[in-house]
Amino acid sequence: MAILTQPTESGISIIPANAELAKVDSLFGKGHNIVNKLNVGIQNEGLVGKGDVLVIDCCPLIGVLSLNALFACDCLIVPLSADYLSLKGALRVEKALKALEQVWKKRLPRRYLLNRFDSRRKMAWEILRQLEEKFSGEVCQTRIAENVSLAESPALNKDIFTYAPSSRGAQDYEALLEEMLADGFIE
Repeated sequence: MAILTQPTESGISIIPANAELAKVDSLFGKGHNIVNKLNVGIQNEGLVGKGDVLVIDCCPLIGVLSLNALFACDCLIVPLSADYLSLKGALRVEKALKALEQVWKKRLPRRYLLNRFDSRRKMAWEILRQLEEKFSGEVCQTRIAENVSLAESPALNKDIFTYAPSSRGAQDYEALLEEMLADGFIE
């Protein structure tokens, strides 16, 4: 049996991505048995129990990998940068989620998170306004500001809390966690 998770320096376990995963869509298609494989693997390895949080990061395209993540998750965070094309992408994600709700017979709890937010830009505030108008009650109050440390940390293969724990980026993500715990989105 393959081990899905790997520990990180900060003590968080992750399911890492790999360039070979780009082949998944063309190799496997989109059948029900395919889109539920991650969920089955998570259950078989006992990766989640009461109170456990497992974060699955995936690209914004709706393909086999992201469908697997959606079928395996209990809630969803849709990050988008404060620009027009990202807003259009979030609208496409919402449309896909609404279609999947017919299969799940429920609404997947979600939050929309603005990142790379520059409060000096008028467009950032306009995107926030439109986001709140379209997804009332599902937009995170916390916004992740544009931050050099956040841009640098992946190049060094470190999370923001290991790389620059006192940076604005780390503070923003800490505030996001506090918000999500406070409103019961995650436990």
